[in-house]
Amino acid sequence: MPHSIPSAGNSPPKPDMDVDSQEATEPTNGDSQVSRATDGDVDMTELPVVEAQPGTGDVKKETKLEDLFEDSDEEFPSSRPQDASSPPGTSAPLGDIASLKASDPGLMRSFYQRLFPWRYLFQWLNHSPTPTPDFGHREFAFTLQNDAYLRYQSFQTSDLLRKDVLRLMPSRFEIGPVYNTNPRERKTLRNSSAFKPLSKELCFDIDLTDYDEIRTCCDKANICNKCWQFMTMAIKVIDIALREDFGFKHIMWVYSGRRGAHAWVCDKKARVMDDQKRRAIAGYLEVIRGGSQSGKKVNVKRPLHPHLTRSLDILKTHFQEDVLEEQNPWESEERSKKLLQLLPDKTLNEALQKKWDSAPGRASTSKWADIDTLAKSGVSKHLDPKALKEAKQDIVLEYTYPRLDIEVSKKLNHLLKSPFVVHPGTGRVCVPIDTAALEDFDPLGVPTVQGLLQEIDEWKEDGDANGGKPLQDWEKTSLRPYIEQFRSFVLNLMKDERDVKVKREADAMDF
Repeated sequence: MPHSIPSAGNSPPKPDMDVDSQEATEPTNGDSQVSRATDGDVDMTELPVVEAQPGTGDVKKETKLEDLFEDSDEEFPSSRPQDASSPPGTSAPLGDIASLKASDPGLMRSFYQRLFPWRYLFQWLNHSPTPTPDFGHREFAFTLQNDAYLRYQSFQTSDLLRKDVLRLMPSRFEIGPVYNTNPRERKTLRNSSAFKPLSKELCFDIDLTDYDEIRTCCDKANICNKCWQFMTMAIKVIDIALREDFGFKHIMWVYSGRRGAHAWVCDKKARVMDDQKRRAIAGYLEVIRGGSQSGKKVNVKRPLHPHLTRSLDILKTHFQEDVLEEQNPWESEERSKKLLQLLPDKTLNEALQKKWDSAPGRASTSKWADIDTLAKSGVSKHLDPKALKEAKQDIVLEYTYPRLDIEVSKKLNHLLKSPFVVHPGTGRVCVPIDTAALEDFDPLGVPTVQGLLQEIDEWKEDGDANGGKPLQDWEKTSLRPYIEQFRSFVLNLMKDERDVKVKREADAMDF
């Protein structure tokens, strides 16, 4: 039976946007702000937990944590005709799915109803299977189909969030901090200064447009597998620094849907950091400074900090293969002059320029080798080998080190696009990136909303698969490994949160 997409009426489709984060500001009036958008010792799985029914005081029977992930419920409905409670509208036949824009409200409704991992999103942000203020006091913001930006939304359960998303059909939604009170009730406070953010994941945002001056294959919103290697380098460097230098454990990288990646550091000690500590970590990781204009962008002290020494060791192979060979950044005369500006010896530079003038189009790998060849030839009597070595290290860093949108990381009240939403321009889902298989991640092969819905319709049931249990819709699609990865991440995070709580309670009783 062909899949049908319920129409959402005549809501205008949202234009392509690629703004991935917003900074919170206090609204001036109304219950919600609307603005125009711009583009262990204890095994937790053996511990009983209780789950409250959303919206009631009833408590369900005790169950093991892993069982909470196995139940099939309305959050991930199986393929079936829509019930009478679904919004009315016309249906589009299967053949029309591929031609629909990702921002089509009917297409998005099907995605949010059938594929979005609502329960796992709730447990990720809630840090517990049962509702806590970590979720109930969390701010969500919606970018609506008409470009309006709806701020300070909050929900006690994932079901309430899901219902509001299906009601409003935003082109995407963003996640903000946990406040000291329900964001919807902030107007009941005596003064606005009493409304304060308490916690939020430490986030990092990297966008390939910040590499436009050094990547040669693409520019602006365009990407390919060649320039995506800059993102691979960035994730390697930032991830290991966060883990080894700061001791963070629960770090989730998410593809932004088009040309970037976001990091969510979810450890509790990261979530409760104030702005000063966030700025300190951001400053520690920021090496590339300056705009797109020419000029030296790396100015680091010697001897190099161990973080930079480690980073250079990680990046040296990428520099040779992905920068020099694939990007060939100094092939043209104009670009090779930029390289000479970063070298410390005038006489050496003149000799290099003369050599390159005699061989137009000389490859960047050769030009990089020419630096050492001419330096060793004695062409410059006053050349400082130490200064040249340091300059070359700085060049490697400038062409490979992560270029962070540092403002996203500095403030507790920043909002960032939720994982698993759909990018309205590309149709790609914002999926987690498996750092254990980082080199295999293909941004252009990420599932699209149109393709996922077609995969559901083309699924052929196998009675022996899944132990005879009926599959949920996401299990029938190429989204499955990404949701399973997210599920595993959430389970590990909740286990650690529970282990810490149990240890703290045991220590409190030990007197």
